[in-house]
Amino acid sequence: MSRYYQGRFKPKNPKKYAGDVNNIVYRSRWELVLMRYLDSHPNVLQWGSEEIIIPYLSPIDGRMHRYFPDFIIKQINTEGRKEIILIEVKPKAQTRPPEKKTKTTKRYIEEVKTWGVNEAKWKAANEFCKDRGWRFSIMTEDHLGIK
Repeated sequence: MSRYYQGRFKPKNPKKYAGDVNNIVYRSRWELVLMRYLDSHPNVLQWGSEEIIIPYLSPIDGRMHRYFPDFIIKQINTEGRKEIILIEVKPKAQTRPPEKKTKTTKRYIEEVKTWGVNEAKWKAANEFCKDRGWRFSIMTEDHLGIK
């Protein structure tokens, strides 16, 4: 992401939004791209942004924290069935463990911490979804068609 994007999203189909339509915040261009898609796609029946809270155990401090997945979507899938998906939008580089470096730098340590926290959040999200018959998905720039 070369430029930082943040702002409020104004849906063209406010009835599809689950939550306060006057307080839809995007924290990246990628989230904005997905919001526009969700708002306009006919198979998306309802969507919300940061409306779900999932507790997770942080590997950094060993304490419970709260994870707010970026999106929850109720849609008609390709088989014609309704499904609910929690979506996290992340750069592809943050969806896998960092490569071990020959020299341990502050940046590498931060990447390891970020990966550890993300992995804990996503494990909790997968379990949360499994318990409800939902699906959890991580979307990257590749999924969103962003270079």
